[in-house]
Amino acid sequence: MKRLQDKATIITGGSSGIGAATAQLFASEGAQVYLCDIQDEKGNLVCEEIIKEGGKATYLHLDVSSENEWTKTLTKVVDLNGRVDVLVNNAGIGGGLNNIEDYSVDQWDKTMAVNATGVFLGTKCVATVMRKTGGGSIINISSVYGLVGVNRGASYSASKGAVRIFTKAASVQYSADNIRVNSVHPGFIDTPQAATLLRNKEVRDHLIDLTPVGRIGTVDDVKYGILYLASDESAYMTGSEFVIDGGITAR
Repeated sequence: MKRLQDKATIITGGSSGIGAATAQLFASEGAQVYLCDIQDEKGNLVCEEIIKEGGKATYLHLDVSSENEWTKTLTKVVDLNGRVDVLVNNAGIGGGLNNIEDYSVDQWDKTMAVNATGVFLGTKCVATVMRKTGGGSIINISSVYGLVGVNRGASYSASKGAVRIFTKAASVQYSADNIRVNSVHPGFIDTPQAATLLRNKEVRDHLIDLTPVGRIGTVDDVKYGILYLASDESAYMTGSEFVIDGGITAR
């Protein structure tokens, strides 16, 4: 039996990076993947690749900061599948590397809307369905910078810190409904979102120097942790911080 056999799974930000890698892995483990993003062309391509490999995947357009779009997306998934077993709240944006005094309110609000409010809305909508169908697993992708401070990029750090604490609050509230809620905290990962930053050799070398294992992480380093939390193997885990950071927070 595959680890996610016939589990209906929603993955936001699934068109690239950690989201796409997770969608492909979940499909290979038997899940019915509903891949959601605003990058429609890329998302459809990921779904085509999954189907070509024998997996089950459907692409749905979703702006995670919109409650109306969440409602429409969830209605489609329930109509198609009848339930949601796993939600991976992965969609996120960088937010810029500004000093605090240089942030505009609009820039701050946009980062919080996608990274924090998107997780709240996804949890709010999907938990309603999970409660009716016997429970499930919600996995919120935070960051190592949801655990420690950062010299620049306070909006990103604040949004990911909000995800961490929201996860704990949700885990307590939904435990009686057999809904597990955990957060994942990746370190410096080589994704399309981080590509511009990592192309700068000085920056890349600095980030590697901060990482005890001595390299930048890959999406493969993260996706298996997410798989574990989605599977029944992690049935006794809720409210936990799953840190996959190459040792950054061990210093």
